[in-house]
Amino acid sequence: MSTIRIYTDHDITNLLFTSDNQDHIRERLNAAGVRFEQWQTRSELAPGASPDDVISAYRADIDRLMSEDGYQTVDVVSLSSDHPQKAELRQKFLSEHTHSEDEVRFFVGGEGLFSLHIGEQVFEVLCQQGDLISVPANTPHWFDMGPNPGFIAIRLFNNPDGWVANFTGSTIADRFNRLEN
Repeated sequence: MSTIRIYTDHDITNLLFTSDNQDHIRERLNAAGVRFEQWQTRSELAPGASPDDVISAYRADIDRLMSEDGYQTVDVVSLSSDHPQKAELRQKFLSEHTHSEDEVRFFVGGEGLFSLHIGEQVFEVLCQQGDLISVPANTPHWFDMGPNPGFIAIRLFNNPDGWVANFTGSTIADRFNRLEN
């Protein structure tokens, strides 16, 4: 079940808010400028489905977002717990960074933990199957797929080069929760 936890950015023991209610998650994130939606998932997509099949299954929602927000490219990322480079890939996303464009992810399957550093708060959002999150451009954040990743996600980009991170150099991510799957 998707959850949100909001902490002060300087003290992980100071939990300000937590909920697994989708409406509460959406309201809190929208108030912070973060898009959060729930899409109906397609049961006919099994692990190992081709990227073309995944994109075809969600074409209407993808086209809607591309039209609304001007995204230019879409791709699919799929990672399983038997991936030989899972530890290195996990580490790549664990440091606080920003992007010059929105980071948009729809979880076709599996889960991932997005942590967003907004103002003086950290929003931890456990995204699971059916969740779409759009982290606004220039928002400091980090992502954890856990030590045993298992997810399929659709990614939308404004930049044809895809995922380009600008690391902040902050160690804040080291003080917050990790996904232990």
